[in-house]
Amino acid sequence: MSQVSSQTMRPQSRSSIWALMCALMVAIFAFQLNASMLSPALTTMERELNTTSGQIGLTQTVFFTAAALFSLFLPRLADLAGRKRVLLGMLTVTAIGCVLSALAPNVTVLMIARVLQGTAGPIVPLCLIMLRVRVPDEKRYARLMAILTSVNGGIAGVDALLGGWLAGTFGFRSVFWTMAVVCAAAIAGVFAFADESTAEETPRMDWIGVGALSVAFVTLYLAINEIGKLGEANWVLVAIMVVLAVIFFIVFWKVEEHSDTPMVSTTYMKQRRTWGLLATTLLTMTGVFAVMNGVVPALAQDAQFGAGMGADVVSFFTLTPYAIIGLVFGPVSGILASRYGYRMVLRIGQVVTILALLLGIYVAFVPSTWGLVALSVVLGASYAGTANIMLNGLGIVLSPKDNPGYLPGMNAGAFNLGAGLSYAVLYAFMQGFANSAGQTTGYVSAIIVGGVLLLAAFACSFLIPDPERIAE
Repeated sequence: MSQVSSQTMRPQSRSSIWALMCALMVAIFAFQLNASMLSPALTTMERELNTTSGQIGLTQTVFFTAAALFSLFLPRLADLAGRKRVLLGMLTVTAIGCVLSALAPNVTVLMIARVLQGTAGPIVPLCLIMLRVRVPDEKRYARLMAILTSVNGGIAGVDALLGGWLAGTFGFRSVFWTMAVVCAAAIAGVFAFADESTAEETPRMDWIGVGALSVAFVTLYLAINEIGKLGEANWVLVAIMVVLAVIFFIVFWKVEEHSDTPMVSTTYMKQRRTWGLLATTLLTMTGVFAVMNGVVPALAQDAQFGAGMGADVVSFFTLTPYAIIGLVFGPVSGILASRYGYRMVLRIGQVVTILALLLGIYVAFVPSTWGLVALSVVLGASYAGTANIMLNGLGIVLSPKDNPGYLPGMNAGAFNLGAGLSYAVLYAFMQGFANSAGQTTGYVSAIIVGGVLLLAAFACSFLIPDPERIAE
């Protein structure tokens, strides 16, 4: 693969690379804290802002929707305007959002602030692109990329535990002040240690294409979110949203066909590097995300048909092992990828994840605390520490040198869509079978559907081209 961009060069010493790594790691922390640190603080936020759980839940939806939307086009804007400049801008806006959230007098202001915080959505792919510019050696890049990406699934569970402690001890506003401090540290680190870089060609931004794709994506995302309400869903609204998504995607395609400076050319969109990777990411996320973040915690807390854990310890026995193992195993998968290739390591991760879901079926029939811990550990290694990292890495190494930002951005959108679709699909099966055949059958059916989707993702992985052989 060729150098992905032009940059202001500095000596490539080992110390400067690790200084950059530390700066980028803190930037990723800034995003991850915004995504996960609030989960245990939601009840405190509801009480201190004197609002409802539905309104607080909506602030979370607003954040993740904004994060998904910004992920579509900010990496491409960074290609054109400068990656360091755009990353600093993203971190600054995110910090402003954190301060505004900490000062929010009501839930309306909080929602506006969470939209600003959503600017952090594409920090991970943008950091990976910046690292690629500084580390052109493929084997070394694979190892370092895995270290950065390994924190994307949660900072070993410490983020959620710290968020709960801060909210319970000092109130929810202290959580946002902590986020703001981390953003400030990231701004300082990126400013001091990152180099400016752009794509080899820097035409004007295709804002018409961005607008059409953004509307298509947001309407589809909102449709999936509505589907997730199941029996309470407004199906007329879902149909309208889906139709709008299709219409605006067609508009986007036509705009890109006739634009002199498209956000992404239709030539690239027709290639397997684009749709093969996006299909694999979407199916992998849909198959596994709600299992680990929804089905497993529900099974763990089910006093009649599950392990009967209390809400105060369920995260410690399920999500914390998952996050810790993912964080520890990430660098290992990077070393493996540098030797055997991203696609091979991805497929190994997918296969082990499917086998882990077979273990999950057994645990659903014979629930126990240590069975759930074992399931979390295996999924942490196979998905969080392997498949997730390889999918992120493929988005970088498959990108063409004249447009390195489009594929990581679209891949981030596929991750977000897959997460929402996972809850919609797997919960529909879980609740449907639970109502007709019992709660245990509901858990098992959701896990089986997740496994089927992962088998489809495994098949799609063979459509992803070899990064070493693909034409630029």
